[in-house]
Amino acid sequence: MEFIFNQTPIVGALVIFTLRILNVSLDTLRVLFMMRGKKLFVWVLGFIQALIFVVVITSVLNNIDNILNIIGYSAGFATGNILGMYIEERLAVGFSEIHIISTKRGRSIAEHLRDEGYAVTEIPARGKDGMVSMLTCSVRRKQVAKVESTVREVDAEAFVTAEDILPVSRGFWRN
Repeated sequence: MEFIFNQTPIVGALVIFTLRILNVSLDTLRVLFMMRGKKLFVWVLGFIQALIFVVVITSVLNNIDNILNIIGYSAGFATGNILGMYIEERLAVGFSEIHIISTKRGRSIAEHLRDEGYAVTEIPARGKDGMVSMLTCSVRRKQVAKVESTVREVDAEAFVTAEDILPVSRGFWRN
């Protein structure tokens, strides 16, 4: 391993940069899987992440006078955060609860969503300016954008929020 880091200052810094990106991206995924209770994934990712960290930090500290290593380490950390976020968005693991508030088109939104196979709960509610329809729809995170698109087609003025949830029991989940 020492051979890889000591080729030239640039090569060593690029290796550190690349490994640090991998390390931080894995950290993002590890936290995601930890929140979802995926113990085996968390263990494997944590092991790999710790191994990479030890190798990289040892190289940086053994060559602390090489500013390129420090820059590679820091830039790899920053880039790894962004890459980890990108990967997490693409995986979209888990479930979301979507809340939709519509002043006039609640029933129509619910019908359209049901026609697309989603389970929707309608709740009459009172808003700032009077009665509104409040709809809830529990979906897989990968389906959030599609549900929002359907809502916008029916009522462009609807207020839509989504939050991650952990299903406990029963219910309907569209595949």
